[in-house]
Amino acid sequence: MDSDSVRGINRRRLLGRGGLAAAGVVAAGAPLVGARPGRADPAATDSDIPPATRPGGAYDQYLAKLAAEGKFSGVVLLSHRGRTVLSRSYGMADREKGIRNHEGIAFSLSSAGMPFGAVAILQLAQQGGLSLSDTVGAHLKGFAKDIAEQVTVHHLLSGTSGLSTPDEDVQRVFQSREEVYGYYEQWVRQSELVAVPGTRTSHSGADVGIPALIVEAVSGKTYWDYVQENIFGRCGMTGSAFHTRPQWLTDEHIAHPYMTLADGSQVDAVRNLDKGSPHADVLGKNPGRGFIDAPGVGGFATAPDLVRFARALGDGTVLDRPWAELLTGAKIPHGGSAFGAYDMPVHIVNGQWVFGRGGGNPGVSANWNIYPYTGWVGVVLGNCDGLPLQEITGREMQAITRASPGNGGGG
Repeated sequence: MDSDSVRGINRRRLLGRGGLAAAGVVAAGAPLVGARPGRADPAATDSDIPPATRPGGAYDQYLAKLAAEGKFSGVVLLSHRGRTVLSRSYGMADREKGIRNHEGIAFSLSSAGMPFGAVAILQLAQQGGLSLSDTVGAHLKGFAKDIAEQVTVHHLLSGTSGLSTPDEDVQRVFQSREEVYGYYEQWVRQSELVAVPGTRTSHSGADVGIPALIVEAVSGKTYWDYVQENIFGRCGMTGSAFHTRPQWLTDEHIAHPYMTLADGSQVDAVRNLDKGSPHADVLGKNPGRGFIDAPGVGGFATAPDLVRFARALGDGTVLDRPWAELLTGAKIPHGGSAFGAYDMPVHIVNGQWVFGRGGGNPGVSANWNIYPYTGWVGVVLGNCDGLPLQEITGREMQAITRASPGNGGGG
């Protein structure tokens, strides 16, 4: 389980809890991803494409410099109204097999996959299967009385449950989907109410794990199968899935995470389960030890698939427009022009809303941003430690919004 946001992020948030996403929200009535159901997007003009976003522009030059310095391995994609403006791939997806990164490679998302759980909950709410005001006990049995009766679905999605979860066993090597499911179900059931519901919660695994259990209780499907069918499938995300470790080891379309050890060397984490990160924030962690990502977080996606998700979120494919706006609407002020929405941080950047989600683990970096006023989508997917994800997404925002450095809104 991971999490977190973009401005004022520290190393613990970035590496230890999945860290970084830029963001913003869509205010009521604002267009999502520049698309309107039943109408074609207007044709782009040269003035719609800032010079910094173009091939050879400032953002492209910055990425090339990072890659040349060995600080970037992965894929970057900028899309405007569904059309690719910039696509760059650097480094190796699998060094042992000599497979290079490219647009068709799926990367681990870590916390960047958390909004899929929120979308799943809102789909079920849209269908009348649940209400955001429902308490945990309305759908799940076996939770402590105070949690069952006081914590609502809204509290969980907005990160205000007041719950605390125990530390995870990061040394455990899982061997099956069933083992992963059993462990994380019991883990979130050990949560304790440590603050009044409505209080902002810091990195509570319960905030994503319990909604995943509710998705299963209401839909009758596993979380993984529900998201695969009702989000990945409906969006046309054919390169995205909740891959298992055996698939990670054998599928040539999945990027391997390269984790830096204490001596400065890098190893393929999924091929070296006995190795763990030496960094204090994620001490001992190795993303390859999970047989499959815990329900409510993670998954693997290609950069074009995340653009497809963004488009589907805006055109009514996965949620009717009012429900999509509910997903991304500001719920909790985080300071300055930063807010919390459902399972994602949101920001105002140079006068426009931007929303998205980031994530990180040893050898894993991922971030996707949606700029709803102008129809832009930015994706950054990386598979090595040392990648400056916060800086990259900041440069992306500057390129797209024409914001000057430090003019991204803060908090």
